[in-house]
Amino acid sequence: MELLFWLSLFVVFYTFLGYGIVLYVLVRIRRAVKGKRPVPSLDQDMPTLTLIIAAYNEESIIEEKIQNTLALSYPHGKLSLIFVTDGSSDRTPELVSAYSQIKLLHTPVRSGKILAMHRAMHEVGTEVVVFTDANTYLNPDALLLIARHYADPKVGAVSGEKRVMQDAVSDATAGEGFYWKYESTLKKWDSELYSVVGAAGELFSVRHSLYRQVEPDTILDDFMISMLIAQQGYRIIYEPDAYASELSSENIKEELKRKVRIAAGGIQSILRLKKLLNPFHFPMLSFQYISHRVLRWTITPFLMILAFVLNVAIVANSGNVFYKLILFAQVAFYGAALAGWILEKRKIKVKALFVPYYFCVMNYAVIAGIIRFYKGNQSAAWDKSKRKSA
Repeated sequence: MELLFWLSLFVVFYTFLGYGIVLYVLVRIRRAVKGKRPVPSLDQDMPTLTLIIAAYNEESIIEEKIQNTLALSYPHGKLSLIFVTDGSSDRTPELVSAYSQIKLLHTPVRSGKILAMHRAMHEVGTEVVVFTDANTYLNPDALLLIARHYADPKVGAVSGEKRVMQDAVSDATAGEGFYWKYESTLKKWDSELYSVVGAAGELFSVRHSLYRQVEPDTILDDFMISMLIAQQGYRIIYEPDAYASELSSENIKEELKRKVRIAAGGIQSILRLKKLLNPFHFPMLSFQYISHRVLRWTITPFLMILAFVLNVAIVANSGNVFYKLILFAQVAFYGAALAGWILEKRKIKVKALFVPYYFCVMNYAVIAGIIRFYKGNQSAAWDKSKRKSA
């Protein structure tokens, strides 16, 4: 029982903190042996690039998105813009069609984001394709910062950074901003060591020649598209200075809905990327993939529960002071999460308690997502989570 307890505790620790420590050490060793990876210059000849934005019933923000898009810096004659508004029943297609600089693709039939993206790819003739969401806003040099990395022929995809607008972070999702800062650090180290494990749909790009269509029922299309490129032996680079800013979820309920969907998509992705679980085929990539994604999306949330139950049983049987201290720490942490939940219900602002609350919600979402996936209740087409108003 004690052995199982320590094994569970170790996996939980490694998943959320230990991997970051190991990753940092490996990056430091790599720098000492090979030096820091060079950053490509912005003065080089940039590749031709197409920016694709899928927008579904976004009339309230589409004008702002268009203006943000038209303000992006990129060499004249090398940038193409495509907006896909399939299925939109509001004025989104009409508003986009007013801009001659943008190629509008629209059909009244809603077939889902993935098929819309595949349809848009048939219109692309450039070397690089960048995808971004309609409800995110890019910094002016985002495309330049992303495109420069394709000077390296070993780079197959480049992921930008997701930023939660701090002035608009809701009290209920204060943990979301903290989580993404930590994730950003891990992605920087992943990228420097070898490759990022998956790209975020808010802003990512691919080398056009390496793009592979994913199944229409794919839940995490951005993750799958980028990992299929990594599976071909190419690196996914993380470019934190190219970022997509978005508002936080309106409340924890909306954030939970998003996380459950991601968790369901995570299990689906693991089942479809079985080759990446074999370290003999992809030694470094498999190590990063299993450590950063697979453990989080599979056993770790269950091991958290197991570690707590075993800790209680051990203390009840032996009364060992050391195990009592560990149990006290667990109770204090989960108590803080419970307090965060109670205060969130009462709309009382104690942001420090929302970090453990968000952490627990995130892990609960994994369990709920696994159950939803195996019940067949998660479709690829989904309703967007509600976001805070600016």
